[in-house]
Amino acid sequence: MRILVVSHTYIVDLNRDKFRELAKLAPDIEVTIVVPKHWRPGGVQNKTIVSESLNEGNFWIVPIANFSQNQQGLLMFRWGIVSLLREFRPDIIHVEQGAKGLAYAQLITLNKLLGLKAKNTFFTWWNIPYGLKWPVSWLEAYNLKNTHGAIPGNKDGADILRDHGYQGPIVVLPQLGVNEDLFRPQDQDALKTKLGLMPEDFTIGFIGRFVEEKGLLTLARALEGMPDRRWKCLLLGRGPLREQLETWASDHGWSDRVLFVESVPHDEVYRYVNLLDVMVLPSETTYKLKTLSSFGWKEQFGHVLIEAMACEVAIIGSDSGEIPYVIDEAGLVFPEGDADKLRQCLLQYLDDSELLKTKAKLGYDRALADYTNRAIAQKQLAFYQQVLGRV
Repeated sequence: MRILVVSHTYIVDLNRDKFRELAKLAPDIEVTIVVPKHWRPGGVQNKTIVSESLNEGNFWIVPIANFSQNQQGLLMFRWGIVSLLREFRPDIIHVEQGAKGLAYAQLITLNKLLGLKAKNTFFTWWNIPYGLKWPVSWLEAYNLKNTHGAIPGNKDGADILRDHGYQGPIVVLPQLGVNEDLFRPQDQDALKTKLGLMPEDFTIGFIGRFVEEKGLLTLARALEGMPDRRWKCLLLGRGPLREQLETWASDHGWSDRVLFVESVPHDEVYRYVNLLDVMVLPSETTYKLKTLSSFGWKEQFGHVLIEAMACEVAIIGSDSGEIPYVIDEAGLVFPEGDADKLRQCLLQYLDDSELLKTKAKLGYDRALADYTNRAIAQKQLAFYQQVLGRV
């Protein structure tokens, strides 16, 4: 089976592990990932990334010159994509730029013009209902009409695709899995000492962007209601709320209880996860956010949750988007924006060490069964086989 994957996501080597695992699942599998030659991710990575080619036998990374360097919906490729398609002749063309991406339309059209007869599949995170005007409505209709299989990253995304008329095969899978070699239970005594965390501290953690939609202000209000309990809060990340959160901690006399850590490389994040008693993801749905290709936001998955689960750290999440489905029975869920309910969840864990251990173990087992790169690769391969009619 020859699989061609197209996505800007895989300019980052750590993100490629799922497809590396997929390439190992059978001797006849070949995976080629096309990435844009130049890409500007924005955010904390305020620079242009120039992708390099990679050959690992039956797993290749092929950078191709591209149009649009920072809008995933507008990404398209120059002539090199034609040469690659002619040479590789894939059985599966899998594009991870959404249902209305220009790159997906480009690959569908080239598949037809070159007579490849490959099956077209795509991935999407989009989980908020939307309406479209021409010509984007035509573009999405064209893409969906020519789709043989769709992989939304969440259940809401699957419902939206059905609402927009897609009736073909669907499987809900996250785009990225967790690296269980990095994210596993392990002591971090030296780092704990460095940060001033004591064995008797109940350490609550958040990892992500310091923005309103991530629910940090709700977490702050929840902590205000438990000033006499022995807790510390570790906030790892960066964003526009940093100054406000620092002021809040100072005003409450908690500068020694609320610890801020600037963003660290992703392959070091596991060290901080292993400091925690509980990871909190208090995300909140918003319709304030608007970009060229999207409007509104709710939690699309919550990757930090599965990283915490793999480290056998207990988790709490809001009911925004996909979070309740990711957690299932392996943690506690509260109504988004409800600081009182979040506080109750924190106190449940703080007052019941057996509950804390039980949920942490359930999360660990769930992460290994469902969310490692290999587990997701196996499910994705089974879906490709279904699309090809090989099952």
